[in-house]
Amino acid sequence: MAERVYVALGSNLGDRAGHLAHARARLAALPRTRLVRASRVEETAPLGPIAQGPYLNQMVLLETELEPAELLRHLHAIEAERGRVRAVRWGPRTLDLDVVRYGERTVREPELTIPHPELPHRDFWRREIAELDAAAPRPTPDD
Repeated sequence: MAERVYVALGSNLGDRAGHLAHARARLAALPRTRLVRASRVEETAPLGPIAQGPYLNQMVLLETELEPAELLRHLHAIEAERGRVRAVRWGPRTLDLDVVRYGERTVREPELTIPHPELPHRDFWRREIAELDAAAPRPTPDD
C-alpha cells in the first residue's frame, strides 16, 4: 500500500530553480511512486553557522510503495546527479532532499530519522506541509 511522504527540496548553489525542477521530475519518475503535489517555492535564509547564500525551498507530497531506506537511496542518487557533495554539515549545497514525514511511521536509524528532527525548527517546512495538506485532503476510509 502506498504511503504519503513529504520530501523537502532545497538548493543554494548554482541554478537553484533548475536543481529543484530536476528533483521534482526525478521524484515523479521513481518506481512505485507518484508525485501528488508540490508546494510553492520560497526563498529562505540559510541555517547553521556557515556563511552562505539564501536557499530556494519547496516541499513535495509523494505517494510511494518504496520503503524509507530505499527512498533515501534514491534521494541521495538524485542529489549526486546535481553535484551534491557532503563535505560540511549545514554547508551550501546544489541540492538537498530530506524525508520529512513518511506516513505515520517513526524511523530511528543511523542514516535516517523520521519524522525529520529539524521539523519543529523549520517554520517554512511546516508552512509548506500545511499548504500541501490544504490542497490534498487525506483519503477517507471509503477510498
